[in-house]
Amino acid sequence: MSIPFYYIIIGLVSLASYLVSNQLKKKFRYYSQIALGNGLSGKEIAEKMLRDHGIQDVQVISVPGQLTDHYNPRNKTVNLSEAVYNQRNAAAAAVAAHEVGHAVQHAEAYAWLQLRSQLVPIVNVSSRFSTYIIIIGLVLSASTSLGFGVAIVGLVLMAAATLFSFITLPVEYDASNRALDWLNRTHMLSSDEYTGAADSLKWAARTYLVAALGSLAMLFYWAMTLLGSRD
Repeated sequence: MSIPFYYIIIGLVSLASYLVSNQLKKKFRYYSQIALGNGLSGKEIAEKMLRDHGIQDVQVISVPGQLTDHYNPRNKTVNLSEAVYNQRNAAAAAVAAHEVGHAVQHAEAYAWLQLRSQLVPIVNVSSRFSTYIIIIGLVLSASTSLGFGVAIVGLVLMAAATLFSFITLPVEYDASNRALDWLNRTHMLSSDEYTGAADSLKWAARTYLVAALGSLAMLFYWAMTLLGSRD
């Protein structure tokens, strides 16, 4: 029996996700060994970038975990993982500047960020329940015609989550571009340090790309499964 094409796609995307994630961790470990000549911590770099952009209402705080860095537009905080917040290396500089890039997007009402923010309430629901709704719909379809409709609702929710993952791409790439532009323009880093920061952000961006493709692959899989149930 031949393997369905969508199983191959899901397998390839899963493999790519593992490889990219593994490579990202290696890159950050490597560039975490490159100490900054300016002696600034991730917190200090983030605060300086905020000041340079005239942003005074955003706070830089430390959060537990690894690679848990993010910008929260609701309370206007740049949340840096403990390693990034305290460390003084190329990887920390890259992450800190990237997260401030999101704060700059927010301050400038960057359209893609606004669109992503509007989808967050829907995605919070769809990411948790869409698969279960589809499965319940498929089970119910064996005994009632309403089951297919329930499964379609789940598929629509999953499509919204997939759309969110693709909208995330320009948001993340733009934040990295803003970060690198500022780091370069202000001569914040030496040539080697800047190269490390750029490479770190490049691999971080690839994780979002793989995640988007993975979301699309799962949507395709469930769509094919749902259509197959109608045969």
